[in-house]
Amino acid sequence: MKSNILIIGGTGKTGRKVVQKLQKLNYEVRIGSRSASPAFDWNNPGTWEGAMDGIEKMYVTFQPDLAVPGALDTIEALTRQALKSGVRKIVLLSGKGEREAELCEQVIMHSGMDFTIVRASWFNQNFSESFFLDPIIAGHVALPKAEAKVPYVDTEDIADVVVEALLEERHNGQMYELTGPRLLTFKDVIAEIAAATGRDIEFTPISLDAYVKMLEEVNVPADYIWLINYLFAEVLDAKGNDVISNDIEKILGRKSKDFSEYVQETVQSGVWNAQTTKSA
Repeated sequence: MKSNILIIGGTGKTGRKVVQKLQKLNYEVRIGSRSASPAFDWNNPGTWEGAMDGIEKMYVTFQPDLAVPGALDTIEALTRQALKSGVRKIVLLSGKGEREAELCEQVIMHSGMDFTIVRASWFNQNFSESFFLDPIIAGHVALPKAEAKVPYVDTEDIADVVVEALLEERHNGQMYELTGPRLLTFKDVIAEIAAATGRDIEFTPISLDAYVKMLEEVNVPADYIWLINYLFAEVLDAKGNDVISNDIEKILGRKSKDFSEYVQETVQSGVWNAQTTKSA
């Protein structure tokens, strides 16, 4: 029988694609989420043992981010349970330029289990499945750090790398940095989406303080605001975050997906249409 694999975050941006790809290969896959059976809840460690029962390998995506306060303690506890449950390998999704996330990586790397660390740049899908979507729909995008250049990576590429890392022993002990093939500013991104949709979408650079105040005024939860502030203040233009990696090509034997290809695929879904009112 092919190995049992737990995908923690199996309904998320990368996790759901990893699940689909493994199922197509006829692997036994368990989705780690609060709604699954057995359930997995980051906030309820009592669910972890049941979710890991009989599991050989795990893909771990931590919500909301490995940088948040308390994440390190949680990853340490998860690792202890994984060892107790007989898990042999963990593939961890991490972020480029996040010092706090690197501490979580170290826990996995020194656990005694096989591991692969996948450090990903910001996702293309942040513009269609996450916090940048509503402003794009509204036609007015105001963001700080307008000059920051990011090699956005596609979640399809991340999922393909994760599947390879889970299944192939040659990836044991490796750390990969996943990026797209091109650097883009927020203005570049919005211009490409506007051109593809045929819409007039305005981009306005603002200060981080103004952005945080705007989030507070629309009652965004405090912990979410903390994370956004951290990502913009500490991560977005951190040293090395504007470096393009060829790890995707090295692992998959093909080039990483360009942002323009993602835009052309996504525009077909209609998610960026002005009349759309429901987030993806």
